[in-house]
Amino acid sequence: MGKVNIIGVGMVKFAKPGKSEDYNVMARKAAAAALADAGIAYNEVQQAYAGYVYGDSTCGQRVVYELGLTGIPVFNVNNNCSTGSTALFLARQAIEGGSVDCALVVGFEKMEKGALGAKWDDRANPLEAHANLMNEVQGFAQAPPAAQMFGGAGREYRWQHGTRRETFAKISEKARKHANNNPLALFRDVLSVEEILASPEIFDPLTRYQCCPPTCGAAAAVLCSDAFAKKHGREGAVKIIAQAMTTDYASSFDEKSMIKMVGFDMAKQAAKQVYEASGIGPNDVDVIELHDCFTANELLTYEALGLCPEGEAEKFIWDGDNTYGGKFVTNPSGGLLSKGHPLGATGLAQCAELVWQLRGQADKRQVKDAKVGLQHNLGLGGACVVTMYQA
Repeated sequence: MGKVNIIGVGMVKFAKPGKSEDYNVMARKAAAAALADAGIAYNEVQQAYAGYVYGDSTCGQRVVYELGLTGIPVFNVNNNCSTGSTALFLARQAIEGGSVDCALVVGFEKMEKGALGAKWDDRANPLEAHANLMNEVQGFAQAPPAAQMFGGAGREYRWQHGTRRETFAKISEKARKHANNNPLALFRDVLSVEEILASPEIFDPLTRYQCCPPTCGAAAAVLCSDAFAKKHGREGAVKIIAQAMTTDYASSFDEKSMIKMVGFDMAKQAAKQVYEASGIGPNDVDVIELHDCFTANELLTYEALGLCPEGEAEKFIWDGDNTYGGKFVTNPSGGLLSKGHPLGATGLAQCAELVWQLRGQADKRQVKDAKVGLQHNLGLGGACVVTMYQA
């Protein structure tokens, strides 16, 4: 796998549903910021990839047409919560394969209030296999389906390892502390473990403050080849040095495990591929942006990515190895829990954060001497994208 340069990133401050600008405005601003950061004009972009989950077809064109009408291919991408990283994956492939020298990737979402629900009731549900397994293993409750799935995985982990409820809340406490230093995050108020546990229960072990909020926002990145980077004096850009995308394995359903159903093996295999392709192991990573849609998923992902041995996430958390001063800084941005989770934008917001960290531009949340960054972006249904960045 070759190395692809990221010469520009941009994002807008995330907002609550009903409080944001329209999707095209947010996305145009994020894309324009990425182009300005790259120091190039839109007419130098040869392909554009637009990621979003909720929207009519060709929303991508609606966005980039405001940047210019240059006739380039525009690809609209939808892959549930991993949409942003899927668009990034496609752009990286195009550059690495020599099809283009420069591509723009933009992700955006204008979300509605409340928990995620199905938009169509007259056709097959893409999560039917996941829902059927959950029904078989634990039944259906009144809680939002995603919270039942990830909460059920957290509950299964608790049964296996005797993990305390406080341990899950500790992850959310960390997310709020990190977000307090991120002006682009949605929720920046610091919360204690006690306050997090006292918030309304959504689905055991998850309380309200352990679930990511519906969010509106946009983020973007400009990717290019070495030749393009050299031409524009950007040889020192952050690079994608390895990337892998996986979808569900038979184990997601055959093992009757909520942990496996919510993507543990997808993440584990994608991480393994990235470590092998890059020649860099988890212990060499400095900073991580991972998919903490619920505290339970962050805990599981520590083990899937090999940050700690399986069954030892609780010790990892209480030892502070997931934050500043520990082995890894996970989600310095505040993550999905506190920064927000606008589905199509999330993967590119993670990308932007890691680029800023590896450039040393993350201000109060800067991870000291960060040289290697790891990104994990997960979508049920399913897809997982893991990306390794290097300064």
